[in-house]
Amino acid sequence: QVQLVESGGGLVQPGGSLRLSCAASGFTFSSYAMSWYHQAPGKERELVATITGGGSTYYADSVKGRFTISRDNAKNTVYLQMNSLKAEDTAVYYCHVRLLYSAYWGQGTQVTVSS
Repeated sequence: QVQLVESGGGLVQPGGSLRLSCAASGFTFSSYAMSWYHQAPGKERELVATITGGGSTYYADSVKGRFTISRDNAKNTVYLQMNSLKAEDTAVYYCHVRLLYSAYWGQGTQVTVSS
């Protein structure tokens, strides 16, 4: 079955960096776009970044120039490098994939940006 397992969240000071990882299994990883979403308390889940199977990327305006999404198809893993973190980046970050008939989410990893 499809599994997405995120890791790498934590507490970081404003201006700091974190790298999130999402290990995927149960589908042909290299064939599908992978995305990161985040959800802050009391807010809707929002798209942060997407990377296609071929490596094309999309970013939300709020993270352009600060976050970088990448993938390693040999390791079935997608990454989110987050630099220059701000308090407003505090959220639970989720990995997501949409397959032909279904969409899947990871369990989420908490990112807290605070001094």
